[in-house]
Amino acid sequence: MGEIGILFTIAWRTIFLYILILIIFRLMGKREVGELSLMDLVIFVLIAEVASYAIDEPKRNLFESILPMLLLLAIQFVTSYMSLKSKKIRDLIDGDPSVIIRNGEIIESEMRKIRYNLDDLFQQLREQQIGSIQDVSYAFLEPSGNLSVFKFEGDHPVLPLIVDGDIQEGHLKLIQHDKQWLLDELKQIHIYDPKTVFYCSYEREKLYVQLRERFKSS
Repeated sequence: MGEIGILFTIAWRTIFLYILILIIFRLMGKREVGELSLMDLVIFVLIAEVASYAIDEPKRNLFESILPMLLLLAIQFVTSYMSLKSKKIRDLIDGDPSVIIRNGEIIESEMRKIRYNLDDLFQQLREQQIGSIQDVSYAFLEPSGNLSVFKFEGDHPVLPLIVDGDIQEGHLKLIQHDKQWLLDELKQIHIYDPKTVFYCSYEREKLYVQLRERFKSS
């Protein structure tokens, strides 16, 4: 293969892989860069590395690069399906929001646990025009790295207490209640099994409950 042939191969592979990667990312779903999960980010980086290898080595069989990309796409589909079916798997892959500030007080132990420093906290508060920590009722560091801030005079954060039938005991602690309290509250509205609940949240000091579709008519 002459020099012109190599340049031609690099050119058409670049165009082909560009289109292929666009299709793969489209199939993976619409997400902003700041909302990518850890799994998404890993797959994106690996696909970029494989594509780079295919372009840098024009003499290698192109299928050797396409196959890993398709396998990564399959892995993403499988993990997304498993995450949809299981809250525990979602937490394992994406992580769970961390409470950084509660009632105007920084939770130092949580910051140390997730290796999040004060400089990062203050920067993200300034970006949201928050001048004082004393104005913050709750601040959550999301798995994406974004900081969600709720002020005392504004709306309170929506705390899911049940997600896909799984009780979120950490959120119950935030509202100073326990699992038994939640079960008793559900019984008052004739719900005796939390597994029948698709979503339950604590909003404005009241429970909002949505049953799974197959239990709505029962």
